[in-house]
Amino acid sequence: MSAIHYRTVDVKGLKVFYREAGAANAPKLLLLHGFPSSGHMFRDLIPLLADRFHIIAPDLPGFGQSNMPPRADFKYTFDNIADVIDRFTEVVGFDRFAVYVFDYGAPTGFRIATKHPDRVTAIISQNGNAYEEGLSEGWSPIRAYWQDPSETNRKALRTFLAPETTRWQYTHGVSDEASVSPDGIALDNFYLARPGADEVQLDLFGDYKSNVALYPAFQDYFRKHKPRLLAVWGKNDPFFLPPGAEAFKRDIPNADVRFFDTGHFALETHAEPIAAAMREFLT
Repeated sequence: MSAIHYRTVDVKGLKVFYREAGAANAPKLLLLHGFPSSGHMFRDLIPLLADRFHIIAPDLPGFGQSNMPPRADFKYTFDNIADVIDRFTEVVGFDRFAVYVFDYGAPTGFRIATKHPDRVTAIISQNGNAYEEGLSEGWSPIRAYWQDPSETNRKALRTFLAPETTRWQYTHGVSDEASVSPDGIALDNFYLARPGADEVQLDLFGDYKSNVALYPAFQDYFRKHKPRLLAVWGKNDPFFLPPGAEAFKRDIPNADVRFFDTGHFALETHAEPIAAAMREFLT
């Protein structure tokens, strides 16, 4: 089994923490996590792929072990997060790579792919949305904040930061809750409880509208460049619906779309079949 190393690197004055495994001369694979997690969400996937790929999984700025600078010093937008991760790939020598995107990792990775289509060899989207039809009614409170960024609407979004909501995100749509490790839930709640983390996350809820505004640009990239794309989707996800996965075929007819009987955090219960699908797809 390939060892996993835990490293940090300076990117634009920020400490970016990342996990790394696999041989340096192997095909490169970048793993991008979502809300409210960190690269820890890939703890089961990485060992299943490290014999075949050179894997790097960074914690996004404001998440996990990466720096969470004060909001006065760093504007928490998806444009800024993507800029940091884009530069991160250059610093660590990822010049051409496949990218695995999940949740917040999707608008981050899609921005990078749109900017550097020559660098991205393939996309694996695990509940990483780029289509309006993929957004469920669960987004309604956040959409209300987009339309009216009042303090009342911002305060209403704090329920998404509650410990019980984190647990619900992990267990909703899972056939057996005992199959979900409590470790990821506990770690995410620890990070969310840090001073200032709540305001950072509320800022990102508000800025998520910029991702939806970019959906046409992402789709244009898909149509123009036809990247190899595998969608591995927890079909019971309460936020990103199966039609969002099927929609990739509209712009990339050869896209490989596979559904798994699980929820939002599909790797918690289906790391092995998802890894097998990735090995088949990327070989």
